[in-house]
Amino acid sequence: MRLDILLDGLCYELINGELNREVSSVEFDSRKIVNDSLFVANKGFNSDGHDYIARALESGARTIVVDKLRQNYPSNELIAMATPYNATVIEMEDTKKALANLCQNFFGNPDDSIKLYGITGTKGKTTTTFMVYSILQKAFGKAGLVGTVCNMVADKKKEAHHTTPDARELFELFSDMKKENVRNAVMEVSSGGLKLDRVYGLEFEVACFTNLYEDHIGGDEHPDMEDYINCKLKLFDNCKNALINRDIEIFDRVYEKASALVPVYTYGMTEESDIRAQDVRKENRNGISGVTFNLVSPWYEGEIFVGLPGVFNVYNALCAIGIAGISGVAFDDVKESLSEVKVPGRVQPVPNRLGLSVLVDYAHNKAALESVIKAMREVTEGRIITVFGCGGNRDRNRRFDMGEVSGLYSDFTFITSDNPRKEEPEKILEDIVTGISKTSGKYQVIEDRKEAIFAAIKFAKPGDTVIIAGKGHEDYQIFADRTI
Repeated sequence: MRLDILLDGLCYELINGELNREVSSVEFDSRKIVNDSLFVANKGFNSDGHDYIARALESGARTIVVDKLRQNYPSNELIAMATPYNATVIEMEDTKKALANLCQNFFGNPDDSIKLYGITGTKGKTTTTFMVYSILQKAFGKAGLVGTVCNMVADKKKEAHHTTPDARELFELFSDMKKENVRNAVMEVSSGGLKLDRVYGLEFEVACFTNLYEDHIGGDEHPDMEDYINCKLKLFDNCKNALINRDIEIFDRVYEKASALVPVYTYGMTEESDIRAQDVRKENRNGISGVTFNLVSPWYEGEIFVGLPGVFNVYNALCAIGIAGISGVAFDDVKESLSEVKVPGRVQPVPNRLGLSVLVDYAHNKAALESVIKAMREVTEGRIITVFGCGGNRDRNRRFDMGEVSGLYSDFTFITSDNPRKEEPEKILEDIVTGISKTSGKYQVIEDRKEAIFAAIKFAKPGDTVIIAGKGHEDYQIFADRTI
């Protein structure tokens, strides 16, 4: 694409070079530069793209986009760097937003032909997106999904690197969806993705807010809860409808933000909710442990069976039902999809001949772990045995809290590693032990995760439930010097 066409409609200042030149790709990672790439000097959580301009030029970039508020690299220095390569240098107001706009233009605005449904919240995003994806596939024949576990283009599975991909990957995904005639797509929208403007420029048919718990604070993420909340609320800045969990503590604040912008629908288990579940009861149907409830909503009324256990999955289902209702999906498609839904790594059963219920779940914070343990307590005849660890370079309080929760609600806990990253695994385990020691819960520390899982299975007896929590669909461990 020619550079002047790529920049059409965008505000910029030309610092050096010409606009009548070809652009082969738009990149913000200097390692992916090819000849004639446009390099956006984007600032992330841990690095500043301006520090990689020289490398990008050496690798073949011939257009450089810099941030107006960059702290270093004055214009004369940039001109001196670019001139030997006959490169163009352009200054834009905010390179995070510029990256989104440039990728949107480069890939031909593919999102214009796709109805997008965005879901944010501390927990439940992945399960809810899979519920919505299942409903949209059944109703419209093809659908897209952007999430933590994977990305889906119709029936084609693609690897996911972030819960909310960077703009380069995201618009390429939308371009693939457009080629496959996908007209509806659901996506998880993380607080980090919102903070880094990864979804800048997108318009959502429905923006959903599931819940909010203290998580993602400290480390490389959010400095405090206020920043975390404000980032999540940005989802409502460009949507047509809002869908909010009526039963969360922060409802009034979320509603105030959303209702000032768009029509709002609410869901929950109270009479005030527009979409609500009544008479919730656990049920085993055709060998599937799940929950049944009576639905009341502006679009549908009747019995719903969700093929996943736990009250938290009732809330996830209500959110998915709200999206379906706003989108005009038939009730039969909703009911059938929710009864059959499967989510990798989310209360995922592991078939076995040991008489045990073995589940893999992504629960990696206090609220999620408590929810899954309590949900399985309702359908377990024997003991609850939990295996979990906590990630390194994350909020340290999470370790104390998860240790305490497992001690309170599990019959036995195996404490192990879970992505220690750059921290010493032993220090993380000590923090978890500090939390579980506040309770009378029994536990054993086994640092090697594989050994801990084997020990838990060996320890369990018929009728027990073993919950392997924390990593869900992930099949790797991140250490300081390697990923295995």
